[in-house]
Amino acid sequence: MSDPVAPREGTGGNVEYRVAHLHDRLAAEELGELGVRAEIRAGAIAVTGTVPSAQCRETLLRVVREELTGLTVHTDIVVAATTGPDHAEEL
Repeated sequence: MSDPVAPREGTGGNVEYRVAHLHDRLAAEELGELGVRAEIRAGAIAVTGTVPSAQCRETLLRVVREELTGLTVHTDIVVAATTGPDHAEEL
């Protein structure tokens, strides 16, 4: 999914610094999502990973927008399936 973020005044900043700050926020804030990666690829930021719920995904995307405003961001965040199996596994 591609999520180009609209530029905001005064957000020039160093891209590597902003990505590192995003990683810090993801680890320290309510998300605690260390399994989510943000990497600079071909002039854009790719944010990938798996989160436990749709609400967590929405929170993650909000934080990404806040930290990376003005940059082109591509996201591929998957919500983990937490339902039990619907049939017995044969061994």
